[in-house]
Amino acid sequence: MVPLVAVVSGPRAQLFACLFRLGTQQIGPLQLHTGASHAARNHYEVLVLGGGSGGITMAARMKRKVGAEKVAVVEPSERHFYQPIWTLVGAGAKQLSSSGRPTASVIPSGVEWIKARVVELNPDKNCIHTDNGKEISYRYLIIALGIQLDYEKIKGLPEGFAHPKIGSNYSVKTVEKTWKALQDFKEGNAIFTFPNTPVKCAGAPQKIMYLSEAYFRKTGKRSKANIIFNTSLGAIFGVKKYADALQDIIRERNLTVNYKQNLVEVRADKQEAVFENLDKPGETQVISYEMLHVTPPMSPPDVLKTSSVADAAGWVDVDKETLQHKRYPNVFGIGDCTNLPTSKTAAAVAAQSGILDKTISLIMKNQTPTKKYDGYTSCPLVTDYNRVILAEFDYKAEPLETFPVDQSKERLSMYLMKADLMPLLYWNMMLRGYWGGPAFLRKLFHLGMS
Repeated sequence: MVPLVAVVSGPRAQLFACLFRLGTQQIGPLQLHTGASHAARNHYEVLVLGGGSGGITMAARMKRKVGAEKVAVVEPSERHFYQPIWTLVGAGAKQLSSSGRPTASVIPSGVEWIKARVVELNPDKNCIHTDNGKEISYRYLIIALGIQLDYEKIKGLPEGFAHPKIGSNYSVKTVEKTWKALQDFKEGNAIFTFPNTPVKCAGAPQKIMYLSEAYFRKTGKRSKANIIFNTSLGAIFGVKKYADALQDIIRERNLTVNYKQNLVEVRADKQEAVFENLDKPGETQVISYEMLHVTPPMSPPDVLKTSSVADAAGWVDVDKETLQHKRYPNVFGIGDCTNLPTSKTAAAVAAQSGILDKTISLIMKNQTPTKKYDGYTSCPLVTDYNRVILAEFDYKAEPLETFPVDQSKERLSMYLMKADLMPLLYWNMMLRGYWGGPAFLRKLFHLGMS
């Protein structure tokens, strides 16, 4: 086994650092983009729907492929957020202000920003419609609309967030409420939930539980806290190697995990949460709380649910290896809005972007895509204010690890990567289309070990 210090400070790591510096030198400083809907044309070679991680990343890649003037991004939001850091914001370890930048600053220079919301997709006519009455046509369409938060599907929300003692790390509006609830905790139940729907970053609902437990220990409140994780799932994690490690932590820290429990109502005025037993539909339990962290139900964006690009469940229906749409050959999907059977994370988007780049390149040349996405995704499971278990896995829920160490162990190095390195990589490399995931690093490390 190679010592971790050798991994993070050896020649291979130094090579990566050089590549990182070279990449940032080549792409130059961020340029403020000033395009707006009034200047938009009505046809583009490549039209990207969504200005989140997948949309911006693919716009940068497509700019290099067809030219900036032939690419447009449709996105209504004025600010772009690096959402993975919100776990640490909710635990008081990072500032919310560090997670966001103006959307204008991340749109690739020269690419048109159409500041509007998509209200209809018409792939049979190669066009879309926006909420400001525009019809925009395209030759190639990339759908990167993300996932929709459905707080309103829980009775008593979102209005319940106006009360104290309740927060959610999944929304810019509620993530700081988590930190406030954590600080204000006195004595009683601290409850953390996981809904009965697909979610983005499926590890986040339990990360904040581990961080809260650590905070209670540091502040002398642990003996007064009964920490409960109520999850609609039947297991703590979908990959056995990491699930076993998490179960050890749960036992060591005396955490209570209840499976098949779905939050259906919040009575914020009474500080009560109502859960349905999914094994016995209709059977509910009311639990009082001193702190409640809500992970909302999630679903495909409404505009997709009624579109012909969606499958029966509303997700963009793409080939799981090439990311090309199954029925419309000039339509592609990336990220949380797709039906790719892997965990919905920013790390997955990075890996998908490299594959999709190659897929589109070949489609544009009337060739058959050859590069295949293996389902790679990653979840840095934050277990303390200085420890992370770095879960990396594929479609088969088998570990697909980058580093030549046992990544199921809690490590300071992985925490530092999560808290400090990954945001840099995101803003400076991924959003500019220069980061397609750690596959090359994995090959580099494993080559060095052979």
